[in-house]
Amino acid sequence: MLVALIVSLLLIVMIALGFEIFLALGVAGALGIVLAKGSHMLVLATTSFYGQLDVFEMIALPLFILMGHVLSKTPIGKDLFQAASNWLSWLPGGLAVASVGACTIFGAVSGASVAGVAAIGSLAVPEMTKRGYAVSIAAGSVVTAGALAMLIPPSIPFIIYSAITGESVAKLFIGGIVPGLVIALLLSLFIIVRVLINPSLAPEAEDIHANWTQRFASLGRIWHALILIVLVLGSIYTGIATPTEASAVGVAGAFIIAAVVYRMLDLRSTFAILKDSLKISCAILMIMGSAKIFGDFLNMVRVPQQLSEFLLGTQLPNWSILLVIQALLIVLGMFVDAASLMVVTTPILLPLIVGMGYDPLWFGIVLTINLELAVVTPPVGLNLYTLRGVCPFLSIEQIIRSSIPFLMVQLTALILFTLVPGLSLWLPSFIR
Repeated sequence: MLVALIVSLLLIVMIALGFEIFLALGVAGALGIVLAKGSHMLVLATTSFYGQLDVFEMIALPLFILMGHVLSKTPIGKDLFQAASNWLSWLPGGLAVASVGACTIFGAVSGASVAGVAAIGSLAVPEMTKRGYAVSIAAGSVVTAGALAMLIPPSIPFIIYSAITGESVAKLFIGGIVPGLVIALLLSLFIIVRVLINPSLAPEAEDIHANWTQRFASLGRIWHALILIVLVLGSIYTGIATPTEASAVGVAGAFIIAAVVYRMLDLRSTFAILKDSLKISCAILMIMGSAKIFGDFLNMVRVPQQLSEFLLGTQLPNWSILLVIQALLIVLGMFVDAASLMVVTTPILLPLIVGMGYDPLWFGIVLTINLELAVVTPPVGLNLYTLRGVCPFLSIEQIIRSSIPFLMVQLTALILFTLVPGLSLWLPSFIR
């Protein structure tokens, strides 16, 4: 246990000193293996790294990242927001509700929360503030709803969780649909109730109310996105294609939309998209491989097993242990990015979850819901800084303050899906 403590402290110090997370994980894990079993066992580090990435299902990760990058370079976010506005503007706080709806649909074609915040926020937030919406509604609705891309398939965190645990990517994808839609609904209801209580937060403007002709016409500008969602998710749900095969279909569809529908794909932009996607994919894969080294070290010295035995031996109710775990993950998410947090904590917590009799599939879903909070909580919340980048007229302090009430809604949903596992599992149960 002393070795585990020394290695964990080294990991914390390296991260605090600004080392890249993959380097800190890899160095700490390799040193731990040497201290625990001797230098002759260092070869395990290389086999752990390679073994984590040498999985067919992992091909889906860079492909879905590429799909999201291609679509983020098109006006699809603008079209989604316009369509949502035409259909939802009659509601109290209609433009904010439309932002939630647009972020939800964009999440289903991108899988990246920052892409949704950038694509929707760059148009929706200036439009709302121009019409007198309070920043607390305008900014908060976008930064929190943008995080739904992590939960609504195709979800990058689900692919990472599957690679770590061996759980079915298809079942994780389907399992994220209900929680994602429920959270989107809760955020929308929260906006409506706030505006009904205080109408000054979102003044009503008659000129944004669309007629039925305009509503159906707006659908004509997003049909390609809807078809792409059906093709990708429908093929997975029906068993026609694996998630990896569906990711290839998604990439092909994204390129067709960018090149044929929007006619804005040339050689230079294609190279830039490929370059940016490659950078992100490599960063995530490096973290995953290095985290596997660290995780194997922890298993070697039985840290997950000892933690599980200790907590189960306390005789505390399972629900209280679950809430403690979720609280710990929320705190860690304030300082560590979502992908790193998932790959580090999953190997430690999963034996405890299984020991309490819970389904690992369910844990992957609620873990991802928890990680949605990580991208919105300071000081490392990426969605906050993304919105600041596309809306420079807002200060980071304004964006943070606006997100806090919406975070309470997401926290409520997290508690709900934590305490009632069946809500997440009933839809995946239809997949064999």
